[in-house]
Amino acid sequence: MSTMQISLAVVGGLVLAGVVAHSAWSSRRNLPKQAVPEPPAPDQEAAPAPDGEGAADERQEPSFDVDSGLASLASLATMTTDRKPGLDVLIDAVAPVVIEGVVSGEAALAAMPSTRRAGSKPFGVEGLSVITGEWEFPTAGHRYSAFQCGVQLANRTGALNQIEYSEFVMKAQAFADAIGGEPEFPEMLDEVARARELDQFASGHDAQLSFTLRAVNTAWSPGYVQQSAARLGFVAGSIPGRMVLPASQPGHAPILGLAFDTQAAMAEDPEQTALRELTLSLDVPQVLRSEKPFARMCEAALSLAANMDGVIIDDNGNLIRPEAMEVIHADLEQLYDTLDSRDLSAGSVLGRRLFS
Repeated sequence: MSTMQISLAVVGGLVLAGVVAHSAWSSRRNLPKQAVPEPPAPDQEAAPAPDGEGAADERQEPSFDVDSGLASLASLATMTTDRKPGLDVLIDAVAPVVIEGVVSGEAALAAMPSTRRAGSKPFGVEGLSVITGEWEFPTAGHRYSAFQCGVQLANRTGALNQIEYSEFVMKAQAFADAIGGEPEFPEMLDEVARARELDQFASGHDAQLSFTLRAVNTAWSPGYVQQSAARLGFVAGSIPGRMVLPASQPGHAPILGLAFDTQAAMAEDPEQTALRELTLSLDVPQVLRSEKPFARMCEAALSLAANMDGVIIDDNGNLIRPEAMEVIHADLEQLYDTLDSRDLSAGSVLGRRLFS
């Protein structure tokens, strides 16, 4: 082999090696960002997760009681006895049920309808406790001197209509008949008119906000997103691809939600899945004003964008800048004031029920 042939072979080998190296570099560069293993904090021992962790991080629809077909009186009797009254004339049509004598909680539970809805509206029953003199959801072992049935006037499905009101009357009448009581129903047309007014108010004061974070250059893996969000206090939700920022008070809705592609989260090898967007969301009427949810939403969005090399955009793909966030914040303060003035404060029991 001549010197020229040897030289050409060497040059060809170098070129081939360069092509392979460039291809490997390009492939590595295009891989989504991965989560980085973090050492455990010093002087801390691993502890088992508390029972039920993550089970309550999804928002549960506020209602008078659990809306389910319960199979037996025994299962009904297991409901908690510290349940707070749900019926309120502000957002419910309420029918008092007059009874002669006293009715046991067991009898009231046995008379309950199998479902707790009239159409799309929550239906509820409360008893006046002989012991405490307060309204409560009927409980085994308690005794009651009166009852009241109610149906919610409006929620996010719309206002109570005449068909739903008629279903409410049938359910309440059946319950009253079973316990030997006599219901007194409010005028249907008046309650339907009240429902429309309440629905009009709720529709004009509902606010569900979201920010979209988009990757600028390198995409993200699901693990990278989860690790970045966890540093800000987010925890895994019950749905793949969803995380939540828990409320500071037990029993309240999460402050914020974070979501990305569910299919990517469920992929066989999710760390090889490329994500280019995630969504931060805030359901304003569901979260207490004292949690300062919008300020925390802005802080989370800005922090994630900075740390993950992303930008914050709206539904139309336009950049959202800090000064625009200030304008939204000012509008929200007015909304909070209006809800407070109607006794429907964000995050309150009535507020959460109405905006559900």
